[in-house]
Amino acid sequence: MSKSIQLLAMLGFVATLSACGGQQEEEFVVVDPEPITTEPVYTGKYK
Repeated sequence: MSKSIQLLAMLGFVATLSACGGQQEEEFVVVDPEPITTEPVYTGKYK
């Protein structure tokens, strides 16, 4: 084979390996939302 065909075959092989080998699982983070308003606190009858 000529050197240019070997070079193209090698580049294709490396590109295939890099495309398939670099996949990672995504990490999902769930955050509980904070309440928009706070509930009133009992402070006595006339305060």
